[in-house]
Amino acid sequence: MMAAPVPNYATGHAGQSPAGQRVRVLIADDSAVVRGLVARWIAEAGHEVVATASNGRIALESMSRHDPDVILLDIDMPELDGTQALPLLLAKSPGVQVIMMSTLTTRNADISLRCLALGAVDYIPKPESNRGVTTSDAFRTDLIERVRLFGSTRARKRGLSLPVAPVSHGTPAPAPVSALRPTSPLVLRPKARTGIAPRVLLVGASTGGPRAVGEVLEKIGSATLRQFPVLIVQHMPPVFTAVFAEHLGARTGLPAAEGKADERLQPGRIYVAPGGRHMGLGGSRQDVTIRLHDGPVVNFCRPAVDVLFQDAAAIFGASALAVVLTGMGSDGTGGARALVETGAAVLAQDEATSTVWGMPGSIAKAGLAQAILPLAEIGPALRNLLTGQGA
Repeated sequence: MMAAPVPNYATGHAGQSPAGQRVRVLIADDSAVVRGLVARWIAEAGHEVVATASNGRIALESMSRHDPDVILLDIDMPELDGTQALPLLLAKSPGVQVIMMSTLTTRNADISLRCLALGAVDYIPKPESNRGVTTSDAFRTDLIERVRLFGSTRARKRGLSLPVAPVSHGTPAPAPVSALRPTSPLVLRPKARTGIAPRVLLVGASTGGPRAVGEVLEKIGSATLRQFPVLIVQHMPPVFTAVFAEHLGARTGLPAAEGKADERLQPGRIYVAPGGRHMGLGGSRQDVTIRLHDGPVVNFCRPAVDVLFQDAAAIFGASALAVVLTGMGSDGTGGARALVETGAAVLAQDEATSTVWGMPGSIAKAGLAQAILPLAEIGPALRNLLTGQGA
């Protein structure tokens, strides 16, 4: 079976780019309604849908003919599902950016995170019904932003420009990566000389974060992590955060779970902010507890890194140690500023190894980072700081 022809949804709206300058997208989903709707959204945003497929086998057959920049890959499809198709698609076109789409179930969250480890660049939670897909502005905005973001990687290699901004149909998307890149040389913050040993490790991440966070914790090592509580804000929806914590626990050998309200911090435990809720800290320096709340979104996010970092600055001060990893937007910058003003150290991932150099780039541009490091070097650097050996 050949890939289905794609209707021409182009409307000539202002801000669209000529056809040769669009991100090229292949949509693989077993629902004809979803394929048609998503194709229309992508075209209206100024990009090009080169093919649609009802299963992974058809998507694979379409690769050589259409050379897409981005593949939107559903998990549950007949004949060849998303998990089976993913390694084959990446083998056929190693540079293609594959974004998994799945409904919010524990099973699909687990599969999505495993797909990230296999080479998918991101995932998009999909409403459970076709009606939900049709009416969800958040899903539409999220999808278009990721197509633009990840498609730019391939489009730049082809020497093409992109539409200036995605079409917004709901909550504003985080600022584009280019808007967060510094225009002058980065300035590192001098190392803190407080002589105060770290008592807690704070981690903030978003797009590309699940893989990055796991690698960082693994390289710190369980022997060191057992001496400190680890608090993580990873931008994720509900269900996904619980599964993410399980993955971290399996990878590090430490107890890991979503943080619970009023839970006391203990060394050797990993606390992940629950999807849809802010995770901060309360209590006293001697008896620190988890604080969960449903306050307004911060930096378009809930949970937000800023909430955790600002509470940690108030309670731990210079004895906090923080790192900001790959992710869209600038969440974490305000909290990082509060931390460094107390004498705490903040590290940031470098641009070359970030899936998206938004959050760590904002930290770097603001001059708040004690070090800006490749992903492979962050774990060892944090281990040295935690054990008193310096960065």
